[in-house]
Amino acid sequence: MHGLFRPRVLGAWKVPATGPVIFAVNHSHNIDGPMVMGVAPRPTHFLIKKEAFVGPLDPFLTGIGQLKVDRSSADRAAVSQALGVLENGGVLGIFPEGTRGEGDFASLRAGLAYFAVRSGAPIVPIAVLGSAERPGRLIKALPPLRSRIDVVFGDPFDAGDGSGRRTRRALDEATERIQKQLTSHLENARRLTGRRGDT
Repeated sequence: MHGLFRPRVLGAWKVPATGPVIFAVNHSHNIDGPMVMGVAPRPTHFLIKKEAFVGPLDPFLTGIGQLKVDRSSADRAAVSQALGVLENGGVLGIFPEGTRGEGDFASLRAGLAYFAVRSGAPIVPIAVLGSAERPGRLIKALPPLRSRIDVVFGDPFDAGDGSGRRTRRALDEATERIQKQLTSHLENARRLTGRRGDT
């Protein structure tokens, strides 16, 4: 990532040095996941749609510990692998919006709350800004080479209410708490980087 772009990493020291952690990353460009993997202070295992595991990317993504998920159904194998990462004290990366979009955390899926409440792992919000500003000249699917992309790590927080409840209501409440925290982090990250309205 440092060879292709000019990432500016802010707040990486906030990531707990040990123990299970969930990275909640906004998602406006395909490069966001690889960018976080490239600059994060700890190895990260992302839940990635199975459609990305094609050709030579399949053994590569599997080899670096990424987790294949079937978004068309409740993928029990992916869920248990993800919980296994957290049980082993690892870092699980999630795009809580579920798919690439505006990258503004406006619509969260319940998966993030489930993993956070079930595992008790703290969530570290991450804002990737500048990846979707404009397409590259040489490769349209990537941001321009040597362009600045900001990766801003936020303060870890707990999604649950401390009760350990995993009811539908507890997950809904956790999702609300998460959404507030992520939206607030994104606003702070935009202020901090001077990237007001872009993603």
